[in-house]
Amino acid sequence: MSEKKTAKPKKESTALGRVLRRWFVAGLIVWLPIAATLVVVRFIVNLLDASLLLIPPFWRPDIPGLGVLLSIVLLIATGAFAANFLGRQALSWAESLLDRIPIVRSVYGGIKKLAETVFADTSVSFRQPILFEYPRKGIWSIGFVTGNPIGEVQNKTAEEVITAFVPTTPNPTSGWIIFLPKKDVIWLDMSVEDAMRLIISLGVVTPDSPSLKRLVEEVSPPADAPPVDSTDRSST
Repeated sequence: MSEKKTAKPKKESTALGRVLRRWFVAGLIVWLPIAATLVVVRFIVNLLDASLLLIPPFWRPDIPGLGVLLSIVLLIATGAFAANFLGRQALSWAESLLDRIPIVRSVYGGIKKLAETVFADTSVSFRQPILFEYPRKGIWSIGFVTGNPIGEVQNKTAEEVITAFVPTTPNPTSGWIIFLPKKDVIWLDMSVEDAMRLIISLGVVTPDSPSLKRLVEEVSPPADAPPVDSTDRSST
């Protein structure tokens, strides 16, 4: 009798532990995305609030988030100025001055070329996730197309190649640039956002691929198919 009495409380404590663990994990799933979002938004807001430093201290209003609105207005105004004739002439004159400074010339020229490539309407940079074998055959990696190499890189390769960026995980801001034969690249159906979620989440969050859905529908039996008897399968 004593053994039966001690076994029951043990089972109840085990069940209670499972319930608490499930609630704890559910709480993490709720709060982790919220906390990460708040941290990122706060960082961006604090960064954009730095534009308030352009206003003299005695005119500077103490309104949180006002720097975000000011930054947007500055970007639109700068774009409107750079789009007209006088703005283009002024920017050309300023860039000619920057080209005379050795270190500044390299940094400014590289960042400007990157911005023009990424934000151009006809650009394919970071708009197509791909799958390829890297760092060796048999191991697959996911990356993003950054462009088609021209000049010496393409001329000295035997096949048509594309430029790809291989991000690291969970921090996709760093990675490697590699040149891949175009015939060895698998073009993925997932969006760039889904691919980034896959990389940042260490492969935990897997997107629903349209091609994978089609494959599952082809393999899965129809809904009106009769159930398979397990006894018949075992007898065969």
